[in-house]
Amino acid sequence: MASSKTITVEVDDVSYTDDVEPRLLLVQYLRERLGKTGTLIGCDTTNCGACTVHLDGVSVKSCTMFAVQADGHSVTTIEGLARDGKLAPLQQAFHQCHALQCGFCTPGMIMQSASLLAENPHPTEQEIRDGLEGNLCRCTGYQNIVAAVQAAADGTVSSDSTVSSDSTVSADSDETETAGVA
Repeated sequence: MASSKTITVEVDDVSYTDDVEPRLLLVQYLRERLGKTGTLIGCDTTNCGACTVHLDGVSVKSCTMFAVQADGHSVTTIEGLARDGKLAPLQQAFHQCHALQCGFCTPGMIMQSASLLAENPHPTEQEIRDGLEGNLCRCTGYQNIVAAVQAAADGTVSSDSTVSSDSTVSADSDETETAGVA
């Protein structure tokens, strides 16, 4: 058995110091140790992007990164985007534009979209599609996802949704079921 290593990492503005095995994946650390279950495990090969988080503000796929590689760094998860009980504008845009269907890809899509908008605050439709190409959605056809990113970039998102303790996007179940309808 590999010996453990002590890491200190800031996750969603809270500092954690833990002993971890060197082979522990960052996604496992976030989910199993810290309870950040909004970061999902999809493919374990970086193909789907469901595990996307920000490391020092840059999108990374946490399923192929070791927790020890995050030592001394700052990680932001989907849970960390909301502030003071309010959804971030991008989260609100995904909710308002029905940019989800089953919701499995949504946390990674939002995190990748946030990174895209940080680099390019006013992307074209094609730039959005190119920026999201490492994140897969099997349900929506991407049209509403692109619309949500455009709405967040344009600032045409209302800010009336609050965060519930058990939701990363705060969508009602009946809205989630019809989210793929354009």
